[in-house]
Amino acid sequence: MPAREWIRLAELVAAFLLALAVFFSWRADRRDRSQLESELAATKQLLAAADTRQHDRDAQLAQTLATLAAEKRTTVTPAQIIHDLPSQLPLPSPIVLQSAPALPNSPSPKNNAIIPAEDLKPLYDFTIDCKTCQAKLSTSQADLADERQKTTALTRERDDALRIARGGSLIRRITCAAKWLLIGAAAGAVAAKAAH
Repeated sequence: MPAREWIRLAELVAAFLLALAVFFSWRADRRDRSQLESELAATKQLLAAADTRQHDRDAQLAQTLATLAAEKRTTVTPAQIIHDLPSQLPLPSPIVLQSAPALPNSPSPKNNAIIPAEDLKPLYDFTIDCKTCQAKLSTSQADLADERQKTTALTRERDDALRIARGGSLIRRITCAAKWLLIGAAAGAVAAKAAH
């Protein structure tokens, strides 16, 4: 076999191998992009569901806080407080109002609340529990603010990954297309030269 035929055969094999490499590279790129897009879509769905749940909890909390604030505004007199307190804080014995005798310099008698001794421990425990809840709430609010920042960063990162998976910016896509065009032109030139 003459050397010229070996050169043509080598050119054909090189063009074929180049075409195979381009094809497998393109197929792997498409598969990776598809996998990334499906993973990002699932993550986007999870983030949207979490945002919806968080929004619902925030709305429910706002409604509960409004109800509690309304109760706070409407219950103002000692008699109302004594009447409504057992529904808010269960105590072993009811607190009672007792009228104190009028003082000489004060014409109206004053009411005093009598707290039974067995109510002191539940009242004390309630105040400690309230302080505990306030400490947990402030920590939870700080954690929530941090989680929101993380979610924002992850959303931004996901959006960037989607943009990259689609080929990046317009200039990046044009550059990539030009590269493939040049590779195809080179493969075509090699094939054409081998055919002559």
